[in-house]
Amino acid sequence: MPAERDLLLRDVMDRIGDKWSVAVICRLDDGPLRFNALKRAVDGITQRMLSATVRRLERDGLLTRTVHPSVPPRVEYALTDRGRSLHRVLAELVAWTEDNLDDIQQCRKRFDAGEFGAHA
Repeated sequence: MPAERDLLLRDVMDRIGDKWSVAVICRLDDGPLRFNALKRAVDGITQRMLSATVRRLERDGLLTRTVHPSVPPRVEYALTDRGRSLHRVLAELVAWTEDNLDDIQQCRKRFDAGEFGAHA
């Protein structure tokens, strides 16, 4: 069983670390969006990739898909409580990155200049 759990853990980490999943989660934090609005909000994503991404996020319980009875049917995607809690973690990661960006850039410059042991 531990091997199965490890595989699941890696699969979930891959999902929440995927650039498209992160982008979809961030765009849905402001509220539900229809498919085409979500596609416009996620720069560079193809329709096929968005379809696959929302299906995986729905499967993991991070978002919901609601079909409203109309002609044509109106489909909206929204974050679940779990998805919103993940967004909070992602926002903290973005804040950490912003706080450390200048130092990381300096470390990269020193590393690229051959100063391999130069850590901040």
